[in-house]
Amino acid sequence: MNRRYNSFGAYMKSSFGATVYKVNVDAGFTCPNRDGTIGISGCIYCNNDSFRPNSCKPTLSVSEQINNGIRYIKKRYKVEKFLVYFQPYTNTYAPVDELERLYKEALADPAVIGLAIGTRPDTVDEQKIALIQSLAEKYFILIEYGMQSMYNRTLEFINRGHDYKTFLRALEMTKNRGIWIGAHIIVGFPTETREEMFAMADEISHLPVDFLKIHQLQVIKDTPLALIYHENPFHVFGYDEYIDFVTEFLERLSPRIVLQRLFATAPGTILIAPQWRKSRQEILRDIEKRLELQDTRQGKQQKIQARI
Repeated sequence: MNRRYNSFGAYMKSSFGATVYKVNVDAGFTCPNRDGTIGISGCIYCNNDSFRPNSCKPTLSVSEQINNGIRYIKKRYKVEKFLVYFQPYTNTYAPVDELERLYKEALADPAVIGLAIGTRPDTVDEQKIALIQSLAEKYFILIEYGMQSMYNRTLEFINRGHDYKTFLRALEMTKNRGIWIGAHIIVGFPTETREEMFAMADEISHLPVDFLKIHQLQVIKDTPLALIYHENPFHVFGYDEYIDFVTEFLERLSPRIVLQRLFATAPGTILIAPQWRKSRQEILRDIEKRLELQDTRQGKQQKIQARI
């Protein structure tokens, strides 16, 4: 399919000559916003069960999780190349020798072409980036930083534990070292206007970001955000409203940036709002239909600006 946006699947297939599937692993990391280093309650929206696959179990070793994932995916999809995704919590939050052991364990399987490392921008340093750079000399290594928002008032509202400059410092430390850089953002916070959300597309387009995940704000059970929403319900994206929003966001986003995700899909058992009751395939189809209907594509309305 010739999509109107730069999709992750198509990019990886073009780069590696074959379909590349992610194998999610939980290496048993925690988070400085949960273990007391900077906080104990975490970000107000965070419930890792909202995105952790059932196969992702820290009771198993990294190798066992990878072997189980590869065996299942090979049987179901007949693919041979895999990217190991260190997903839950903060996957650079350990001493560098421990990170080296875990990352190299994940890369030991010959079917694994690289790593995706989900983390916070306040848990990297020069030594850790040097380790990741050394791995990137032989493998595809993507470090995914949780940006969430570029507005400090939003980062304070969600109890993030760092400011936007921390994200920018992490980018500066990581760029030009052979490491692919990803960012995660959440749109729909009640602290931001619609235009402020669109402005993040303009900002990201002029940062050294190669890959992007866009999540609409979801209210998940057993989170501080759920309590806030229960006591004082705020607006969350309706389905058609979000299709319109993400279409315009993509128009303003540089076409060089690869889209790993365009929306969030928490399990219905823990999702409070918004209740779209749409499958992943339906949402993708409707985004693509809207792009086609409006005869637009990623980057069509990108704002050109010089960064000083």
